[in-house]
Amino acid sequence: MIKENRTSKYLLYAIGEIILVVIGILIALQINNWNQERQLQNEEKIILKNIHTEFLENKVALKLGVEENNQGCKASIALMNLVGQKREHIQQHNLDSLMYVMLETGSFRPSENTISDLLQSGKLQLLQNEDLKNLLYKWTRTLKKTDVSYSRVELKIDNELIPYLSKYYSMKDIDTHGVLQWKSKTLLNIDKLYIFEDIQFENIMDDYLYRVKSASNNLKQLEIIIDAIIKETE
Repeated sequence: MIKENRTSKYLLYAIGEIILVVIGILIALQINNWNQERQLQNEEKIILKNIHTEFLENKVALKLGVEENNQGCKASIALMNLVGQKREHIQQHNLDSLMYVMLETGSFRPSENTISDLLQSGKLQLLQNEDLKNLLYKWTRTLKKTDVSYSRVELKIDNELIPYLSKYYSMKDIDTHGVLQWKSKTLLNIDKLYIFEDIQFENIMDDYLYRVKSASNNLKQLEIIIDAIIKETE
């Protein structure tokens, strides 16, 4: 009986030790989970702050891109409205200045460091805000569309507009308003008003303006997305 009593005590003691060890392990696991969760929350806060800062900068850059695009659109429309008009009316406009502004439709090169890092590292999944994640995916898709539209504008300029103007207009006169800042215009005797009587110029300009407008529409979409992202990360 004495032996049986001792065995029972030892058994209860062993069970108690096991229970204490299990409880200790569970507590340690819970503390570890809390620490990991706190680290993830802190990392998420840093990511949100970086996104917010980056898109505030992108908003400033986008505003400049929109302004340049709008000026290019206005100049293109003004030139289109002169096609087929009387020479006396056309001569009342500063054609060289309009040509320069028309060709300078700007660009948009936003900062993408934070978004690229999130996508490449897979840390985008740390964000708990599903609306924000969807906005970031939408931003990436729309930005690619914008890049394509700007590329189409540049192709039109390089492949058609510049070659045409080089043949029938004076690039030097246009560049009096650009970085070259020529002090005098071309000494050659050319008829710069001819292009406003040429259907080829009208067609080139029509397609060019279509492409510039397409870029403009994409910029407007990006503007909406940027404002939404900034709001979600405040």
